[in-house]
Amino acid sequence: MCTHVSQLDQEQLIEKLGIFKIHGRDKHGRKVLRIIGKFFPARLLSVDVLKSYLEEKIYPRLGKKPFSVLYVHTGVQRSENFPGISALRSVYDAIPINVKDNIQAVYFLHPGLQARLFLATFGRLLFSGGLYGKLRYINRIDYLWDHMRRNEVEIPEFVHDHDEDLEYRPMMDYGLESDHPRVYGAGAPTMDSPVCMYSMRCIS
Repeated sequence: MCTHVSQLDQEQLIEKLGIFKIHGRDKHGRKVLRIIGKFFPARLLSVDVLKSYLEEKIYPRLGKKPFSVLYVHTGVQRSENFPGISALRSVYDAIPINVKDNIQAVYFLHPGLQARLFLATFGRLLFSGGLYGKLRYINRIDYLWDHMRRNEVEIPEFVHDHDEDLEYRPMMDYGLESDHPRVYGAGAPTMDSPVCMYSMRCIS
């Protein structure tokens, strides 16, 4: 993670890209914190700015009640979106204890083989306090609706495209076939052209 961008610009970028959003409910009526991994510009954000943003803009909105996390891993590139192990640990350690305790489940959509291996190796080291045990892998969007209210959680169009690819090329789940994007179009969002390049739709 780099610090060449001013703190204000970094905060505005996080907002503009919509990396973190609290909306919708799970099947138990709990709030859902949705995180889109592909939108995360790891090269442009500093750990301190990210922690400050979460502390000021996200944690207060979660309140004091239990909630679920939906992490969308679709299209994540390590070189562009992965902040590094030390950064992940730093962000996790900075989460207030009451917020950690209120996390009921972390739904990991489209994990892929590399992500599974990484978490199997480092998950318990990175995420203490039982969070690793709350991790739930979700291979297809249809399975997500077993846990989330379908009409309330927005899923980006490129995630649906990838889901369709997996239906016809299931070996992509296991790293036995390339998951090179087919029609994602303009690619990951940037400061100049962020979320608008993706049509967001609410599943009905």
